[in-house]
Amino acid sequence: MSVGVNTETLVRVEEIQGRGRGLVSTQPLRGGQIVLIDSPILLYSALALTKQQHSTFLYCDKCFKTIQSASVSCPTCSHQRFCSPTCLSAALASSHTPWVCQSLSRLRDCQDFLQHHSVERQIQAQFLVAAYNLAFVSPSDFQILLSLQGRAEDEDPAIVQSLHSVISSLCPPPPIEGFSFSLELIAALVAKDRFNAFGLMEPLNLNEENGGQRSVRAYGIYPKASLFNHDCLPNACRFDYVDTNNSGNTDIVVRMIHDVPQGREICLSYFPVNSNYSTRRKRLLEDYGFTCDCDRCKVEATWSDDEGDGDDNDNEVMEEDVDEPMEAESDGEEIGNDNSTDFPHAYFFLRYMCNRNNCWGTLAPFPPSDAKPSNLLECNACGDIKNDEVC
Repeated sequence: MSVGVNTETLVRVEEIQGRGRGLVSTQPLRGGQIVLIDSPILLYSALALTKQQHSTFLYCDKCFKTIQSASVSCPTCSHQRFCSPTCLSAALASSHTPWVCQSLSRLRDCQDFLQHHSVERQIQAQFLVAAYNLAFVSPSDFQILLSLQGRAEDEDPAIVQSLHSVISSLCPPPPIEGFSFSLELIAALVAKDRFNAFGLMEPLNLNEENGGQRSVRAYGIYPKASLFNHDCLPNACRFDYVDTNNSGNTDIVVRMIHDVPQGREICLSYFPVNSNYSTRRKRLLEDYGFTCDCDRCKVEATWSDDEGDGDDNDNEVMEEDVDEPMEAESDGEEIGNDNSTDFPHAYFFLRYMCNRNNCWGTLAPFPPSDAKPSNLLECNACGDIKNDEVC
């Protein structure tokens, strides 16, 4: 993970017509350049309460690193596990306060809740516990959470009512005077989570049996990174290095995939770029509330149903929004400038999609060294390194 990189002046927030706020380059950017390093204001487990002790991997409930050896348990509930006494001590003062410990224990011990609520609802309940706790341990970060995109009125009233019933009946009263488990606040928090959460993925297993699928180990709210909009052919991608020994191991790093000029919107893809048109359209509409009209979607909308654009193995969770044509200013050439009207974005797939079996990750160059571009590309899913012969 890169540290000591000043990215404050590389992008600025602008209103993008028809797309809301987005991040735009303030100067020409090179492929591999780091444009953002963001830390989470909130992290919570992505494992169902019934499965937290039965996952293939065991994760620290503070830093979410894979626990390789003996773990330390919460002295009160014994369910939450930590990779070290240091993480345990930090969690007891922040993310695993006595109120959180008691709330999660009550949720975990309620068989009616576990048997009659889906994994998704169990994870949402854990988010709500973490969010209410954030209001107690860091009121300023809680206000940042409430300021993010996501409207309460867009949430399903039945889901909100179900979560409200569970949280208000099982959890102790909120630890802050004047706070309550109101329907309105729960709806607002669920909306913020749905629109802004980034998934921190489990280690990638590339064997044939699981088809390269990965599950999410934890979700995080990253305020700055949440401003990136989506494009089905992104010009940037994000990396996480959770299992490193760095103190900021849950930070996410956003790097440029290729060169862009000043004034260009910087976009990520909210899921692996190999997803086909119908899957992308359905997921963007259901999860993010918009229909994509990017150049790639315009082309693929004219294809017949059996003209898929790759395997639809989109288990990975990311974050963003869409609209702008994507160009690479490197050597003055446009991405996809191969005179192919049927598949104009083939260049992107050939150069920037990992070709490792069952991976489906996106490749971005390492950061330039002394203004010289790197000819090594790193996959943001499997971590594989590829030599970029075009450089």
